[in-house]
Amino acid sequence: MDLKEIQNLIKFVAKSGASEVKLEMDDVKITIKTGSDNDAPVVQYAPVAAPQMPQTPVLQAAETPAPVAEAVTPEAPAAADDTSKYITVKSPIIGTFYRKPSPDKPLFVEVGQTIAEGDVLCIIEAMKLFNEIESEVSGKVVKILVDDSSPVEFDQPLFLVDPS
Repeated sequence: MDLKEIQNLIKFVAKSGASEVKLEMDDVKITIKTGSDNDAPVVQYAPVAAPQMPQTPVLQAAETPAPVAEAVTPEAPAAADDTSKYITVKSPIIGTFYRKPSPDKPLFVEVGQTIAEGDVLCIIEAMKLFNEIESEVSGKVVKILVDDSSPVEFDQPLFLVDPS
């Protein structure tokens, strides 16, 4: 089972309203718990390699992310306040994000660089077609939100730009 299938399964479980889903296949065991607030599902992905693996560590591993999720929740409003003055450049298509036109060429943009409307920010490859993503705003690149050669979804934030 690849990462894309797991992500789709998480989305499906979150939309379905189920509180917990367990999936066991030949070599993989996945448990998804959505909790009471349905905001952040807890996912446990464990390859089933040895039958001697006890069930107790599985429960502890599933419980460990819950406090981390609670710790992140209070920070989210502060981060939203910091980024509210920036313009978010989002992906117009699904594909693979690239920061360079080719491996031997320089990056399109870097953090701190000033960009103008129409400047190429990145390339997104979709179905063997390389689509240049141009800036619709002028300003300074504050943050790049996606790693090079990473898959991106439609409307996923890619860059934060300070228009001032």
